[in-house]
Amino acid sequence: MVLAVASYLLARRYKFIKKGISLGKPLDRTDRSSERWRSMFLVAFGQKKMFKNPLPAFLHLFVYAGFLIINLEVLEFIIDGLAGTHRIFAPYLGGFYTVLINFFEFLAVAVLTACVVFLIRRNIIKVPRFHKPEMKKWPTLDANLILFTEIILMMAILKMNAADQVLQAKGAAHYTHTGTLFFSSFFMPFFENFEIGTLIIFERAFWWFHIVGILGFAVYVTYSKHLHIFLAFPNTYFANLNPMGKIANMDSVTNEVKLMLGMPVEGDAATPPAEVGRFGAKDVNDLSWKSLMDSFTCTECGRCTAECPANQTGKKLSPRAIMMATRDRVEDVLTNDKGLENGKSLLNSFISKEEINACTSCNACVEACPVLIDPLSIILELRRYVSMEESGSPAAWNSMFQNIETNFAPWKFAPTDRFNWADDLKN
Repeated sequence: MVLAVASYLLARRYKFIKKGISLGKPLDRTDRSSERWRSMFLVAFGQKKMFKNPLPAFLHLFVYAGFLIINLEVLEFIIDGLAGTHRIFAPYLGGFYTVLINFFEFLAVAVLTACVVFLIRRNIIKVPRFHKPEMKKWPTLDANLILFTEIILMMAILKMNAADQVLQAKGAAHYTHTGTLFFSSFFMPFFENFEIGTLIIFERAFWWFHIVGILGFAVYVTYSKHLHIFLAFPNTYFANLNPMGKIANMDSVTNEVKLMLGMPVEGDAATPPAEVGRFGAKDVNDLSWKSLMDSFTCTECGRCTAECPANQTGKKLSPRAIMMATRDRVEDVLTNDKGLENGKSLLNSFISKEEINACTSCNACVEACPVLIDPLSIILELRRYVSMEESGSPAAWNSMFQNIETNFAPWKFAPTDRFNWADDLKN
């Protein structure tokens, strides 16, 4: 019953997220498959980009890998629950089962220790990137809830195994011998004075708490910033493989310029469209599906904002806030009866012009992200809309655009005078 409820909730949330990502415009990211697989394994599984700062990287690796590996034990829990058995794999694996469970316990202690350190970093040391304006209230509470939940779940494993070992020592029926389990044995003295019946209640309570907790945690994660546990893999696979400094041109503008200059245009682009599409992005449906996947993948770690030169100089721009706002707008669209026509838009309602105008397009945020999220692509699309649809860029920018269009340079002088500055060098 518990498994069925969790499966139903996960399936419903999966459909919701898929529908949200599908709001985005088509984008082909099926090329260079070997590079994409390599990137996914190195960045998503291997945590490659985390190791710029070794201490948090190792702690995060313990939590990430440890939690995933420990949860392999849930498979045994599920089989035991459905079949009415207890530690069904123990008789078949023999001594290796003892080694395996000891390894799981080591990882549980590592996860527990890392979570305690992370709580200290967030709430006592107060690392600056965890305390930016966009991290007030729910984002901070969400992070702390996740860490506390992981600590409680790891303690449940250790105490369950401790009670189990005491029951084995007392000869309780149905409790298969597992051998000595090192870490959980430290909790055994707490249980040794209880009767077998009471011990069974303890052991079963911890068993149920752990399996219900794991399934509940899996559902909660899909509503949390920790959704990256699942989405990091597809997100890194479909990441942009082009050099970071290469900004994608708009095909409609490129083709129009080619037609004006008499240059050849391939395929259907040779015929101008009956209706001109929107330049840039005003709302989430104007962005690519990959940008929307980025927003759901964002773990709100703040490395992008910590590296952003605009944010460092006191500007309102925070790349993390851009991703959070994009995700909030997607969820707003999906949970509102009027959808995209509810009187709001990503630009202005969720992200201000002040924020996007502060961006220097340096790609520091993209480089910093441990799961290859690209906040810059969203910022550029929003700026394109403001510039090309609203003519709403700052006056100095508009002058620069006009100079580039007429003089092929940001400055207001003829192209023939471009190298006059070098005349004095001849003397």
